[in-house]
Amino acid sequence: MASTSYSENIVEDEEEEEEEFEHFDDFTVASSWERFISEIEAVCRQWLADGPENLMVKDATPVDLCMGLFKVKSEFKYAMKSYCMDYYFETSNDGKLGDWNKELHDLQLSFGAKEFLVIAPQSASSVVLDTPEASKLLSAVAIALSNCSCLWPAFVPVHDPSREAYIGIQNMGTVFTKRFEADSIGSQVPIKLMHLEGLYELFVSKFAYAVVDLSIHHFRVQFKMKLTYRTATYDDEDESEADIIESGENFGGDTNGKLQWDDDCPWSEWYSAEDAVKGFQLLVIWSEVTVESSLHMAELENSSPLEADKWFLYPSLSQNLGISDGNTIGFASQLLLLVKALEMSLEAQFMEDFVSVENSGSENLNSSALIPPPTVLDRVLKDLFHEVAEAQVDFSVSEHKSSRAIKGAPLDSLFAQFCLHALWFGNCNIRAIAVLWIEFVREVRWYWEESQPLPRMPHNGTFDLFTCLINQKLHMLAICIDKKRHRGKGNGVGRNGGSVIAQENIQDPGELSASHGVGKGFGCNTDRKGSAVAPGSMMLLKSCKIMHAPITQDPPPMTEDMHEERLQAAEALGDLFSFSQLEKDILASDMSAFKAANPDAVFEDFIRWHSPKDWENDDSKEIEESQTNSMGASKVEWPPRGRLSERMSGSGNSWRKIWNEVLPLPAAEQKPLLDLNREGEKVLHYLETLRPYELLGQMVSTAFRAAADTLNQTSVGGLKQMTEKMGQLYITMASTLKYLQSYNMNGDFKDLRRLCVTFEHVEKLIILAASLHRKFLQLPHLAEAIFLDCYDWYLPKMGTSSAHVDTKKEFGKNQLIQSQDRNIIASMFTPPTANKSWRKGLSMGNLLNGHEPILREIMFSKRDQVSGSYYASGTPNFYQQELETYRMYVSQTSNDLRVALAIASCD
Repeated sequence: MASTSYSENIVEDEEEEEEEFEHFDDFTVASSWERFISEIEAVCRQWLADGPENLMVKDATPVDLCMGLFKVKSEFKYAMKSYCMDYYFETSNDGKLGDWNKELHDLQLSFGAKEFLVIAPQSASSVVLDTPEASKLLSAVAIALSNCSCLWPAFVPVHDPSREAYIGIQNMGTVFTKRFEADSIGSQVPIKLMHLEGLYELFVSKFAYAVVDLSIHHFRVQFKMKLTYRTATYDDEDESEADIIESGENFGGDTNGKLQWDDDCPWSEWYSAEDAVKGFQLLVIWSEVTVESSLHMAELENSSPLEADKWFLYPSLSQNLGISDGNTIGFASQLLLLVKALEMSLEAQFMEDFVSVENSGSENLNSSALIPPPTVLDRVLKDLFHEVAEAQVDFSVSEHKSSRAIKGAPLDSLFAQFCLHALWFGNCNIRAIAVLWIEFVREVRWYWEESQPLPRMPHNGTFDLFTCLINQKLHMLAICIDKKRHRGKGNGVGRNGGSVIAQENIQDPGELSASHGVGKGFGCNTDRKGSAVAPGSMMLLKSCKIMHAPITQDPPPMTEDMHEERLQAAEALGDLFSFSQLEKDILASDMSAFKAANPDAVFEDFIRWHSPKDWENDDSKEIEESQTNSMGASKVEWPPRGRLSERMSGSGNSWRKIWNEVLPLPAAEQKPLLDLNREGEKVLHYLETLRPYELLGQMVSTAFRAAADTLNQTSVGGLKQMTEKMGQLYITMASTLKYLQSYNMNGDFKDLRRLCVTFEHVEKLIILAASLHRKFLQLPHLAEAIFLDCYDWYLPKMGTSSAHVDTKKEFGKNQLIQSQDRNIIASMFTPPTANKSWRKGLSMGNLLNGHEPILREIMFSKRDQVSGSYYASGTPNFYQQELETYRMYVSQTSNDLRVALAIASCD
């Protein structure tokens, strides 16, 4: 019993000790203040342990406008308030603060900090208005950083948010501590502080307390300055009227006679694009120099910006460059509307059904699908037809080498111009397109009935089967009109280049005489008709006379659908080599003309001339000797030994049957192969009964091709990237638009919408390249460098429909200007005109062609040799180093002043 009681007592004692240990109180964090410091310390230790690389993997986010700067944050609570602490760090620059020509965080500029902490309350203003609270916060962070041996500077935003004021502290790792303070004046800046001399004296006063007259004392101060100049916005409403008057041009309308930047660009006929480059900012930097007096500062203020150490140029890009939401007016936006019209075209059988909303039966047509007034319609038709009635259009000049891969129409052709007008007519709704098309066909019929040359179409030549069918049909109609006009004059032209008027009684200059010993039958033939020049020494087999090539009728042109009909007919007959009626007529015409030109010819002669591959010679050398030997007639063997091919010598051969049936008639006396009236009416019937989806399908392909060809004419200098991008666009268009050729509309138009987005990106790049090219005609290398920076930034966004993108946020590279180019860049800053000079009074010096800087940034610093001692392992250690004891950063415009001061002191 005793032993049991003893053991139980031991167990009870151990439990009491454990219970007492569990309730151990850590009095180092007993108060809320101490716990607040401990939480900050724990977070800082974790950030130190992770380092920038691991923080990037975790939850670090990039800082707007600052390249390579990231931040992480943590939240705390203290005294019933919530606070947020941000840790800012860089991933580059090798521990050195970036140059002034790059975007830096405000605190990096103000205090020269590379990485730092900012702690602020989670409130609407995010600033600390109470001074004791700000000091307490800063103390808590300073203690936490000291406990974990961290040298990060810490800042607290104070006062009103508009003042951008901060206080801060940093442990230097020695006996020195840096304290920071920044504040600004938003109005009524003292005149003295608007000049370098006054700012210099302000800085010197921070350490020269006892000096009464600072102007007569010399202090070695390090000085750096950056001036930012901005060109006038290129679309400024106050553009000089003198320039407009001098040009002698007045465009009227909404522009009020003002010249647009893209008036001579190829797209200006259809729309006026916003200038992608709104202007430029010029950074002029004076590197660090030593200043010893205020007089030296006055000299610097009066010095020319051309004397600065470095110049950097930065483009101010349009915000619309990063928008892909359809609000920007251009080819891409209108092409998207045309695709929507294509979708709606599936709802009706005829284009007339869309003219009236009541008769259309479509729920998608509403009052917003307005039709432009008749005056607009008349102006469009006049531009399409009457104003170019006598113009000679060259269809090959404006084509890209890959343009023909898109089954549309050439840019300058009638249908391509119709499609481009349709993009802007009534904002490209289906009703407006229907009205325009009906009037377009009516106008085309007028040209046919009045036998007037069809504008913007070639009147001869063969059909380009790589173009759309509507363009081929219009080409057919133009040919029919032209032949109808000239047939009455009797001067049609045949295939062999001569007139189809019969050329009778042409002598045979090469006929052999009887002295050659060939035999009878040689001599003149007065029955020959419709003969062109003799082709050479080939002779007729029976009469031994020189064979004459006849003047033949041109074969009638055939459009793509006519070829399809021929193939379908042949397949229906089961014989792909069978004749169509048109081919029979052509062959009969050629045979009849050959007979008229060679009355003594036989069927074999025609085959030797028309289809040489169907005549097989037994001995070509012997035949050649018999035809060319002019001496020794006894050696000539005539007729030459040869025979028809198996294809032509078979029984019942259709060629021989036609030969036996035709009469010898020259081309001028034959029935025309092309029935002008029938073919012309067939074209008009096709245009008038064309199904809406067939019309809109060809319009989409043609509009994409014509819009791309228009942009391709833009002068952008030698930008290889733009040339490559245009080539890629044509390939993409050809691939995406290919399915429209089959007219198998399945209702899926996603690819076409994506193509519109891709087109928009390329269009904006072209506008950007054109803008830069025009602005840097004397410095093409600079235009190319700026464009490549924009291109590299913009390239990942190609083909996407991303929302608004801040161009300032993602594109921020400055271009270094060489000394020899500074005068050209300075000329971009034209002297202010009289009507602009009243806007603001000049407050700062360093004028550039009369322009004061929009921003002046100055950095003063003072370095001192400091010495001291500290104890390590019980042994005193002495050191001496150069320390930046005073630093003042000034950011100044003509209306405000911001000063940030950093002072190192020995605590």
